[in-house]
Amino acid sequence: MQEENLALRLGAAIRTSRLATGSSQERFADAISMHRAYYSAIERGEKNITVGTLVRLANGLGIKPSEILAAAGL
Repeated sequence: MQEENLALRLGAAIRTSRLATGSSQERFADAISMHRAYYSAIERGEKNITVGTLVRLANGLGIKPSEILAAAGL
């Protein structure tokens, strides 16, 4: 599996989880102390994130990192 495809799938899963919370990108990024532009790039699959960032996102979404990975089919 290519890294670009993985990032796209992970970003889509993160976006879906965020939308389920009813939060905008800006509001969510602010809540987890992340720049909105960087967070937006994650959702678009333009960034390969670290495990630490995955945990930070999952905590902000109120779910486990494994749930994001599973939603992405990883």
